[in-house]
Amino acid sequence: MAWRSSGASNVDLVENLWRNGLITDPRVKEAFLKVDRAHYAPSMPYMDSPQSIGYDATISAPHMHAHATESLLHHVLPSPRNSAPRVLDIGSGSGYLTHILAELVGDRGLVVGLEHIPELKDLGERNMAKSAEGRALLASGKVRFRVGDGRKGWDEPPREGEGQEEGTAGDRGWDAIHVGAAAVELHQELIDQLRVPGRLFIPVEDEHGFGDQYIWAVDKKENGSIAKEKLFGVRYVPLTDAPRPREDW
Repeated sequence: MAWRSSGASNVDLVENLWRNGLITDPRVKEAFLKVDRAHYAPSMPYMDSPQSIGYDATISAPHMHAHATESLLHHVLPSPRNSAPRVLDIGSGSGYLTHILAELVGDRGLVVGLEHIPELKDLGERNMAKSAEGRALLASGKVRFRVGDGRKGWDEPPREGEGQEEGTAGDRGWDAIHVGAAAVELHQELIDQLRVPGRLFIPVEDEHGFGDQYIWAVDKKENGSIAKEKLFGVRYVPLTDAPRPREDW
């Protein structure tokens, strides 16, 4: 139903995603309504389709961001046990999903958008600064953009007052990790950085080398065990080194 979910405005887009069952949780719908995709997509922002944002990167189709958000939701929302969820958005690109996740983590939560291309890190920050809500998120430290190799995850110092609950104090890991580019494998560093409990949402290339990609949900359970589930096929840009600058000949 994704092809029927485009709209003439942000409200139209979100309502069509909701009506077609691509957004099913009211909390996710509310977060999507708060973030105008026009601040993040270079053109036709309310089309349910991916778009190039330069540097061999894309902003994913809205329905894919909806799938990712709903898959990670219970690890993103604050709870009595953890009032300060920590979320890592690898391959944050335009910053759109980073902003949506920040609308869900509560006042004490933290969302880090990680890019391996400095220009895309800057793009995410600029896009978020287009709205008063985005500027407030950046100013508060609730959202931070960083440059690094997403295959290795990221170590981010806590916000002031973060991590006071039992089991989280001093833990700089992540309750939820979203990866917005296709990895060649389930990188162990990312699994190691999950808190208990925690979830990783990641597209991975097919191990048989046929060019297929699949979304995997990887859960670190309360007892520390790991559960992996292949969800559905996708098509993402690869999670690789930053492209090398072209030389003048």
